[in-house]
Amino acid sequence: MFPTSYIHALGAAGYFFQLCDGISECLRGVRNQLRLGARVIKVCASGGVMSEMDHPVHQQFSDDELQAIVGEAGRAERIVAAHCHGKPGIMAALRAGCGTIEHGSYLDEEAVDLMIQRKAILVPTRYILERLIALGPKMSIPDYAYRKVVAIGDQHKRSLQLAIRKGVRIALGTDIWSTGEGTIAPWGQNAQELVHLVDAGMKPLQAIEAATANAPMTLGPQAPKSGQLKAGYDADVLAVRKDPLGDIAVLTSPENLITVWKSGQAIDRSTR
Repeated sequence: MFPTSYIHALGAAGYFFQLCDGISECLRGVRNQLRLGARVIKVCASGGVMSEMDHPVHQQFSDDELQAIVGEAGRAERIVAAHCHGKPGIMAALRAGCGTIEHGSYLDEEAVDLMIQRKAILVPTRYILERLIALGPKMSIPDYAYRKVVAIGDQHKRSLQLAIRKGVRIALGTDIWSTGEGTIAPWGQNAQELVHLVDAGMKPLQAIEAATANAPMTLGPQAPKSGQLKAGYDADVLAVRKDPLGDIAVLTSPENLITVWKSGQAIDRSTR
């Protein structure tokens, strides 16, 4: 939703947004982000739904540009995440070696097979699409963005269902970006994505694995040892009042949490 000139200004000032055209600028862009401490490089391999001047189906970077980005990131042991809706961008990102596909709205059999072959991870972000479709007009989402969200809504769900059936590795992510309950994508709603994953065909335990064991893998070589209860890993544990394998929605309510341990330390939730 930011104008192009604003993104360009942020990149020029050294922030995490950056416009790059051509291989040399792509290399420079990756290096700039690494110098700022980036542990993951994210690219927009297709247009988006919230951006005004592009189309979700269209590929954004050329194959050569994507390969340059992935290669430069790889030399620094960084994974590349690809925001991608349309199939052309998905295929190009996978060919280049991107480790994750964010959204994946137009996956088909060929794209899913390539994801499995390349061991790429899908981060579907179903929650934010559902939220935008339901609340977009009430939240002053621009008409151009709302039309695009509605247009890809059903297709995105079919793509997610296909990925689940075929056995693509899936990690939980939400695209949440705002604060406050009355905003379009408030922090703290991550667990709502679990419900959408189960609705699309996952078993509850698979959805929990997407949020725990699989999620750290999206950070590639920079991934922390967390998300699994095994020797050498952070002891991050939730104790809940009800069985989430019977109802995954149990995990969406803070009232169902008894205790939270982070790295083996109990978290004081009395003031939260």
